Amino acid sequence: MALKARALYNFQSENKEEISIQENEELVIFSENSLDGWLQGQNSRGETGLFPASYVEILRSRSGSNYTDYSSSPAGSPGHDSFYTAPSNPSIPYQGSFEDDDDDDWDDWDDACTVVEEPRSAPGTNGHPSPSLQYPPAYGHDQHAGYRPKPALERQDSMSSSKRGSVVGRNLNRFSCFVRSGVEAFILGDVPLMSKIAEVYCIEMGSKGPQWRANPHPFICSVEDPTKQTKFKGIKSYISYKLTPSNINSPVYRRYKHFDWLYNRLLHKFTVISVPHLPEKQATGRFEEDFIEKRKRRLILWMDHMTSHPVLSQYEGFQHFLCCRDEKQWKLGKRRAEKDEMVGASFLLTIQIPTEHQDLQDVEDRVDAFKAFSKKMDDSVLQLTNVASELVRKHVGGFRKEFQKLGNAFQAISHSFHMDPPYSLDALNNAISHTGKTYETVGEMFAEQPKNDLFLMLDTLSLYQGLLSNFPDIIHLQKGAFAKVKESQRMSDEGRMDQEEADGIRKRCRVVGFALQAEMNHFHERRVADFKRMMQSYLKQQIIFYQRVSQQLEKTLRMYDNL
Repeated sequence: MALKARALYNFQSENKEEISIQENEELVIFSENSLDGWLQGQNSRGETGLFPASYVEILRSRSGSNYTDYSSSPAGSPGHDSFYTAPSNPSIPYQGSFEDDDDDDWDDWDDACTVVEEPRSAPGTNGHPSPSLQYPPAYGHDQHAGYRPKPALERQDSMSSSKRGSVVGRNLNRFSCFVRSGVEAFILGDVPLMSKIAEVYCIEMGSKGPQWRANPHPFICSVEDPTKQTKFKGIKSYISYKLTPSNINSPVYRRYKHFDWLYNRLLHKFTVISVPHLPEKQATGRFEEDFIEKRKRRLILWMDHMTSHPVLSQYEGFQHFLCCRDEKQWKLGKRRAEKDEMVGASFLLTIQIPTEHQDLQDVEDRVDAFKAFSKKMDDSVLQLTNVASELVRKHVGGFRKEFQKLGNAFQAISHSFHMDPPYSLDALNNAISHTGKTYETVGEMFAEQPKNDLFLMLDTLSLYQGLLSNFPDIIHLQKGAFAKVKESQRMSDEGRMDQEEADGIRKRCRVVGFALQAEMNHFHERRVADFKRMMQSYLKQQIIFYQRVSQQLEKTLRMYDNL
């Protein structure tokens, strides 16, 4: 039975099976049972096709049952409230991936479970899906449709607060990302200190402010040779990628679902870091050459950002993903990553900050400036994405057709000149005919050109759309920390809080502030390098392209010289 739904975010279709939807658009859903994370329905323009389940909410009568918000519920599990609970049968593991080749097992990599059993909860921090949910990002603007889960530490926070009777007011919105991420608990001192912290991430002062200390063992990693493989005697197919880290120079082979597992671990662990989004999943055409090539290009960019990040590149789970070749060791490392206690708010305990004093108001002003910048950049990236996407369509369709029409018209002129033989000049007729064929060739050159320049531009823009969509939630964490500092100081001034406790809140807020500033500096450093490379590559390819067009035209022009 058809159901009414509302689009939560924009989605731009990329193949004929999909349809585009706009935020707040009313939709008709043909069935609430999602197919590998995709729903089939009709938009307000009467177009019928697929769109991501995580981008919509199904509207129901409040007196009947809660609406289904796929942005925070498991793909293919409609009908649950958006703040769902763990399954009653813990022996049934939840599978976190919804791509066809990612459904029920890990090949020879693991037994049944792909993610550690965790309480399922409301949407989380950093603009990402929860570790048990992925959705397909698109070229469109809004790619922040999912969230990460509330860390288990929050239960400890609530208990500890009731024991100590904290006088600092807690956020009444328990689903605020400031609360869910555990940062509120960290600021208030409710996150228990570990007896031994094995990992440490240092922040130091640089020329432009706080920055992450560089990885002492930098490396890069290539992503090559996407290969279609089968199992179960050909019943199931998947694509594997050859990864070769420069620090060991020994290749490993990974499927997309392995990338997906790593990505979920990253989101769960690194609360205040903008984790680059993985390339999108796709409901159909996963084995088509163009899609495989596009995914490879974007995995290369994703890997480049991972290896260049001073914190993410040192993460034990990432190193395990890149280096482990033994099946038994893989399982052990995978489970160790899933049982990592230094995640979410506890990750903040691993950060060491400089001793330099920073005025909190100055930090807040700096964050506000970055917030305005990131919003403007997000808008401009979307604008360029739309223009470049439209230009691709013109190259493949309109430009080619127009040059073909011009070529056909020249051919018709040449053919008409043959109609009266006594006055026909074969050299001229052949030159005009060749001119027509040249313009048809030029049309084909235009159709092929986006593969050399615009596709690469769109890949970079897509990556930055994901990175930018992470920052609103991260900045919200800092804003929440600032508010707690101001509140605690006011209460200390009024004699309702010990100054020592207020100083502790301020000290922990400094950790969050330094981490955000370090992340902002890393973002700018990468942005300069990436956009410089993107623009240089685009202009070089444009020059090469028009030189090739010019050569074709000059060759044709010489045919008229000796008439």
